[in-house]
Amino acid sequence: MIRRPVAWIVAVVLFAEAFGVALLNWIMANVVDGQNMSLAGLDPDAMVMSSKVGAVVFGLYFALCALVALRNRPPAGLGRILLISVAVVHGLLAAVAWALIGRPQFAFMIVMLALIVLLLMSYDDHPEPAAATGPQDTDGPGDSEASDEPKDVTEAAPEAAESPLTPPPAPTTP
Repeated sequence: MIRRPVAWIVAVVLFAEAFGVALLNWIMANVVDGQNMSLAGLDPDAMVMSSKVGAVVFGLYFALCALVALRNRPPAGLGRILLISVAVVHGLLAAVAWALIGRPQFAFMIVMLALIVLLLMSYDDHPEPAAATGPQDTDGPGDSEASDEPKDVTEAAPEAAESPLTPPPAPTTP
C-alpha cells in the first residue's frame, strides 16, 4: 500500500539527483578547463576529462537506481545491490552534509536514506508456505518390507505427531 508512493518519491528524487550531480560535475569541468587549473601537478585536460566522465557515470548510476525503484517487483540481484549502494551513498553524503553544509541538507539526506530503506524493506514480506495436504511417505530405502504394518507415531513420541514430517520448503528469490 505504501510501497508505490514511496517508490515514486524515491525515483523522482533520484532522477533529480542524477541530473543535479551530472550538471554540477560538468560545470566544474568547464570551470577547470576555462581557468586551466592544476591540482598537485595533474594535467588540467585529464582533470576536465575525468570530471566529465564522472558526471556521466554518476548521473547514469542515480538514474539506474531510480529505474530499479520504479519497478513493481522486489529488487533481486543487481537491482537490490544498486538500491543498497545508493542508500549507503546517501548515508555518507548525510555525514558530509552534517559536517560541511548544514542541518537542512543533512535532514534531506537522512529522509532519502530512510525512504530507500523503507522501499527495500517493504518488499520483504514473504507469503506463508502452503501446508501439506496429506500424509507424506517417510519410509527409507531399507524399510520396504516393514511397510505392511501401519506405524503409530503417537506411541513413540507424542510431540512428533504435532509437527510436520518434513520441513517446509526454503524460500527462494525470484
